[in-house]
Amino acid sequence: MIRCSGCGVVLQTEDKGGLGYVPLEKLEEGALCARCFRLVHYNDVQLVSFSKNEEVLEVVNQSGSYAFFLVDIFNINKEVLSMYERITLPKCLLVSKIDLLPKSLSYEKMRVWLRHIYGVEDSMFLSAVKNYNVKGILRFLEEKDKKEAYLLGFTNAGKSTLLNAFQGGKITTSVVPNTTLGFLRIPLEEGYTFIDTPGFQYANKIYADTNLEVIKKVNGKERLRPLFYPLKKGASVVIEDLVRIENKGEMCHLIFYVPNLLKIIKVYEKNTFLKNYGSISLSFLKNEDLVLKGLGFATCKTKANLNVYVKNKEAIEKRISFFDKE
Repeated sequence: MIRCSGCGVVLQTEDKGGLGYVPLEKLEEGALCARCFRLVHYNDVQLVSFSKNEEVLEVVNQSGSYAFFLVDIFNINKEVLSMYERITLPKCLLVSKIDLLPKSLSYEKMRVWLRHIYGVEDSMFLSAVKNYNVKGILRFLEEKDKKEAYLLGFTNAGKSTLLNAFQGGKITTSVVPNTTLGFLRIPLEEGYTFIDTPGFQYANKIYADTNLEVIKKVNGKERLRPLFYPLKKGASVVIEDLVRIENKGEMCHLIFYVPNLLKIIKVYEKNTFLKNYGSISLSFLKNEDLVLKGLGFATCKTKANLNVYVKNKEAIEKRISFFDKE
């Protein structure tokens, strides 16, 4: 059984339109399937749907190995952490893209926050793009006396980018969901091995996996610049055509931590844009977050009464902020 060296799917030579297709004369160890070949050489994007969360969990939990779970700093939320909790192996949470947040962020403070809010015992912080703390993963495995570990996470958490930090760019990466379609063994340094896995799929988030324009903006590499919005009563912040956050109380102050490529505008009561979505009403204390699953979050620096207009109401959460003492 030969697997694609890019996405991990089993290679086949019969069905040109099927997953894993490769011409017979190209069928060899290290080969790319047609989908990965076109992605790597022509940036030709092909959306696919593959694997279910339960199938991935079953394989991993029956392995008796170790698990690293990668989470994008912008996408720490109940759905993601609930999936992390369901991993029954010894495990560690890897918080990725940490370089995109302000440099003033205290990692130790965030480690305590993860333990307090979500019950996470072991956590590490890294940036594969900036090569920050990547080798710390191997030191962690050495401390645990482990030579092999599964690498899990939701789509676009940065698993392939992390592996490329070890492999020198040999792993297929893309902003498109489901780049990795199968389990793929990746040899690392000094006899260590990662087993790359298909990304978990969200049940609820603000944008669809077919919205490539937003996906590309969400996965930009620029350092995030916090965006400060004072909102009078009736004023709203609109992000793309996805969500409208309206202040229904006295003057409030929100700081948005979302990718800066996203289009954000401020509108007022007479503008009814997105109000056809219907809204949910939420009250916030100072230093609580409005979580926008898939996009990021906004920290309320004052008390706030907000109406949030969004298609999928399950994509909205509130939590205590990890900036709560600033």
